[in-house]
Amino acid sequence: MRSVGVIGSGAWGTTLALLLAKSGVDTVLWEHQAERAAAMQQQRENTLFLPGFPFPASLRVTADIAEAARGREMLLLVTPSQRMRENARLLAPYLGKSAILVSASKGIEVGGLKRMTEVLAEELPQARDRVAALSGPNIAREIAEGKPTAAVVAAVITEVAVEARTLLTTQSFRIYTANDVIGVELGGALKNIIAIGAGFNDGMGYGDNAKAAFITRGIAEMARLGLAAGANPFTFTGLAGIGDLIATCASPLSRNHQLGRRLAAGEKLEAILASTRTVAEGVTTTKAALQLAARYHVDMPITRQLSLVLFEGLDPRKVVPELMMRDPKDEMEGMV
Repeated sequence: MRSVGVIGSGAWGTTLALLLAKSGVDTVLWEHQAERAAAMQQQRENTLFLPGFPFPASLRVTADIAEAARGREMLLLVTPSQRMRENARLLAPYLGKSAILVSASKGIEVGGLKRMTEVLAEELPQARDRVAALSGPNIAREIAEGKPTAAVVAAVITEVAVEARTLLTTQSFRIYTANDVIGVELGGALKNIIAIGAGFNDGMGYGDNAKAAFITRGIAEMARLGLAAGANPFTFTGLAGIGDLIATCASPLSRNHQLGRRLAAGEKLEAILASTRTVAEGVTTTKAALQLAARYHVDMPITRQLSLVLFEGLDPRKVVPELMMRDPKDEMEGMV
């Protein structure tokens, strides 16, 4: 029986653990709080982040990182991006010599500006050739309900991506492979910023034309930064780019989209973040993206305007006029 450890018991981590367990994989889900791990193991459900989805018998929950990691063929890391480094350090003593590490976290480390696979390679150098990234249009609850979707897993070494694809693919979860790790990770992270802006659009009733234009210019902004960072710009037309962007900009289940809606309604960022247990990665990614943009001398007007709303109190109603009145440019500027 194949075996996988899932590190992180939020909605997405729990969903991936459910998928694997239901497909016949011996799966251990790691929750860092012992009381919560014991409650989930006893109740056979994640009542906090994914209520209504009973655990199959082949899924175990533990707070023991050694039990979750030791002897596993693959470890899925599904933790908030700003905690990836500390969790990688916890894993280090128990990592097997051949285990594949797959990051399913969509964010950029603030400060060091590292992508998640870069964090893993730094903290677990013995496994740097076995690191991959998973991304795509993956709303957790829809997947837990068995609704079909697809994702992409990227690794520098093709065999690593293929092995991860083999373990992760199910009847409702179709996995593609890629070798553009930079593009796949940046696509998954940067789309959260655009999703906040799409929430603004919906909250203010600007309509579908404005939303379509905003999303399209958002993908252009993502591709410009990706190209400067060494990504293949075509990656942003795929599942980790436009695919993920469509889902997070449209779904009421998107945390970043809902954050944008609430900001448009006049709520303050601090109050919104305090009222929810889940992490809206777009908030911290906005800071990191602007720092990356400065590093690579890339213009990111959407991200810049959203940053003013999030951190400097700009009225969301001023975002669109500011963007609309920028100097006219060629549509493909910065990408060709």
